[in-house]
Amino acid sequence: MPDSPPRLLAFAGSLRQGSYNRRLVHVLAEGAREAGAQVTLIELRDYPLPIYDGDIEAEGMPEHARRLQALMAGHDGLLVSTPEYNGSMPALVKNTLDWISRPIESGRSGVTLFQDKVAGIVSASPGPLGGLRSLLVLRDALAKLGLLVVPQQVAVGQAADKLTDYGVLNDDRLRAGVHGVGAAVVRHLGGVNRTDDRKGATA
Repeated sequence: MPDSPPRLLAFAGSLRQGSYNRRLVHVLAEGAREAGAQVTLIELRDYPLPIYDGDIEAEGMPEHARRLQALMAGHDGLLVSTPEYNGSMPALVKNTLDWISRPIESGRSGVTLFQDKVAGIVSASPGPLGGLRSLLVLRDALAKLGLLVVPQQVAVGQAADKLTDYGVLNDDRLRAGVHGVGAAVVRHLGGVNRTDDRKGATA
């Protein structure tokens, strides 16, 4: 029986209506789908979380943190489109990763949900560098969680002119590059053992 297609979880690190990165992550997901992946595209506004606080965790993990852990457990990799805030990734992205990495209901470390999975990252901003510095920080954070982050990455500058709608990137070279990031994740998953314990990794 042939292997099932890889499953990728995708989100943008922005909540703003009309966010360039919320538009760009659709392009990234499209590239992964064209390469044969199944992509679950979520909006982080549907999973509101407090800033990580050990006292909150001690009282009981937030429901949305558990939901995100379950999603991460059920996927083979991650696609992220991030803005750049003050030369780094947004607090939203860091906070989301922090909550997912907390212990799951079985008591096992949430970091294990990321282990040996593959990630692809892109960014967009109104400035000329396209959020490039945020990608350096995000790449490091994901690698420290155990993810293999593909070397391909794309930063879309002057995003107001290029990302005019969700899934629309009207620069052929950049669109091919973003699609290439998604395709690279799928290729790498063909060479690593995909998670076989999705149903047993309930968060």
